[in-house]
Formats: sequence, structure tokens, C-alpha cells
Amino acid sequence: MSDKFKKVIKWVEDIKVLNQSSASALLIMKDNKIVFENYSGFHCNNDSSIPISKTSMFNVASARKSYLGLAIAFALYEGKIRSLDDYAIEYFDNLDEEILGKTTLRHLVTHSHGLNETIQGNMIREFEPGQGWAYRGINIIMITNLIKKLYNKSFPELLDEKVFIPLRFKETRWETDGKENLVKVIDHPNEEATFKLGYSNDGSESNLHVSTREFAYWGNLHMNKGNINGKQIVPKEVIEIATQVQNVRYQNKDLPQNGLFWYVQDLPSKKSEIGERVPQGSYQILGITGPSILVIPKYNVVVAKMYNKRYNYGGENYLYYLREFSNLVADAFRN
Repeated sequence: MSDKFKKVIKWVEDIKVLNQSSASALLIMKDNKIVFENYSGFHCNNDSSIPISKTSMFNVASARKSYLGLAIAFALYEGKIRSLDDYAIEYFDNLDEEILGKTTLRHLVTHSHGLNETIQGNMIREFEPGQGWAYRGINIIMITNLIKKLYNKSFPELLDEKVFIPLRFKETRWETDGKENLVKVIDHPNEEATFKLGYSNDGSESNLHVSTREFAYWGNLHMNKGNINGKQIVPKEVIEIATQVQNVRYQNKDLPQNGLFWYVQDLPSKKSEIGERVPQGSYQILGITGPSILVIPKYNVVVAKMYNKRYNYGGENYLYYLREFSNLVADAFRN
């Protein structure tokens, strides 16, 4: 089976070297079974670091948004939120009504809100809602706070009850203390990697650590629309809300398409993080430290990939790096 994935495996290992990551992991699931997994390198870029293994937990950085997206999907399904087309000001009464304007929740969860923050923390507007696409952090903070307001608990607590405990996840945690099984993150190749920890586990910081297996199982939960081994862990409708295209139709057809923070393959677009050879209906999440989950329902495939280096290889060509990985996966199962 590994011969089938030769190009995918080589790509993962080549990028690890080019990007000066000390670690990589690759896990491929087909028809709900693990058909390939490989763990390479070490937890840190020093000589005394331990090898990467199945229990190694990587900081998944912005990929945590897929977890926040599911919390929003629950809020919609359970009526905590009436509609994604509700104006944001209805839910954020402590923010500047004039700047928020006609921003909706749909804009916030699909990166089409046009908001940003100054260094001083003041909200500013970059473009009118729905008229463009820009990856910013302000919407993540807003949605994180919204879940806490709606449920009177953090979204990690919410998911713990609804998903992680039923699935018996033990290696998906917002970490505040350094542990041996946590993979350190390399900021600069000439400096020793460090733990990326938070001060809290309430989801407000980028300190989610996940093992490669549980990362893949998270993707597999979505591919199976919440049903694992005949048990409906998450309502089907919740998964569909999270993983279907939810953004407004842009005038610029080159912009990425999004579900609830997932990148979704609709018609291929030049600025999408998903390659043009990946089937329609697929979706992907990724983070700045290198992790990604790619779900291809047409082939019943989930692929989880991990690194531990910020700012992945590619520079201005980073979209090629992201797209080509997903293209190679699609090629492996198309042929």
C-alpha cells in the first residue's frame, strides 16, 4: 500500500527538510481504517530530543478553528443562534456598531468580514462585509467569546461533553504545562524549539495539541457525518452545517470557499488552499505550524499531516505548497 502513496510520502519528507522542521507525521485513512502512518524526526531540534511517535501531540495552531466551527454548528442546530445571516451586532453589543455595520455571523465564520485590529487592539474595517476575503484573528476571538456567552462555558468544554468524551479522546487538549509527549515548535531554525502553551484551556489561545491519530479521527468524524461505529456521536445536520460552503457568493471567483472555518472545495479557485485536482465536496483545515486535515468524501479518505515549524516552506508560493499536497493525495486515490 505504501507504494501507492510514494509521491505523498516524498512530498511530506521533502518539505520537512526544506522547511527545517524537526518532525513530521502522516496518517492516511481509507474506509474508516488506517492504511498508512509514518512518524519521522524528533520532538525538538536539539540533540537530546525524543523521537516522534503515535502518542506525540503537535500544536495544531490555526487548525483549532475546525473545532470552533463545530461549536458554532451546534449553536445553530440547537437554536442558540437563529441564523448565520443575523447581524453580528445582535450578539456583540459591546462592540462598535458603526464599524461592525452589516457584518453577519456568516461573514465572521468565512473570513469575509473585512475587520481587523490595530496594535492597540482597536477594531478597524479593511473592506465591506462580503466584498472580499482576508485571514485575520479578530473573528476567531469574537466567535470564541460568543460560544462562551451562548453556552456559559468555553467551546473546549462544550466539545469535551459532546464529542471528546463520547469518542474517548485522550490526546486532544489545550495545554498549559509542558509535557514529554508534546512536540515543541520551531520559530527560527537557528533557535531551539519551545513549547507553545497557553495560560488557560478555554480555547482563547493557540495552545491546542493533538496526536496525529486523534487529528485524523477528528476528520473521520466529519467524513462520516458524526456517525462512528454505528453510533451518532454528532447530529448529521451539525456536521453538514460545518462542512458545506457557507460564504456569500463572491464577485471574485478566485477567492477561497469556506464552511465554518473549513476550506471547502466548490469550483476550483486560484486562491484556494485546496488543489484543483481534489474532488468537489472535499474540505481541509490547516495551521501555521504545518498541520492539516484533508477530507475527501468522494474517495472516503482522510489524511492528517503534521509538522512543528512556523511559516511553512514556500514563502510567496505557499499556496502551491498547500495545493500540491492535496493534489497528490487526490491523485493517489484517483489512479
